[in-house]
Amino acid sequence: MLLKATLEQARAVPIPPGRRSAQVLGHGSMELRFYAPRGKDEQTPHDRDELYLVARGSGSFFCAGERTACGMGDVLFVSAGDEHRFEDFTDDFEVWVVFYGPAGGEQAAR
Repeated sequence: MLLKATLEQARAVPIPPGRRSAQVLGHGSMELRFYAPRGKDEQTPHDRDELYLVARGSGSFFCAGERTACGMGDVLFVSAGDEHRFEDFTDDFEVWVVFYGPAGGEQAAR
């Protein structure tokens, strides 16, 4: 099975009410979403592990009490339940978000 998504396609997918990102692809427990916060990132902790792949722009990332700079090409991992958000990001900031695994994260499933 081949699944493919482009940034152009992702930008065109409508964001459902009550969500901050649009699902672009899915397979099993994996969801690929597109997220482009504007102004302030108001996400709350998620119940599954996730990866962020910065597609465009730059900023800083706060996760579980730590901050790091991030920019195009960077990949960031967040454990299920960790407080996290993007800060001081550029106006063109866009990320791919990959959610996967069980609720509570893979560590909780062991």
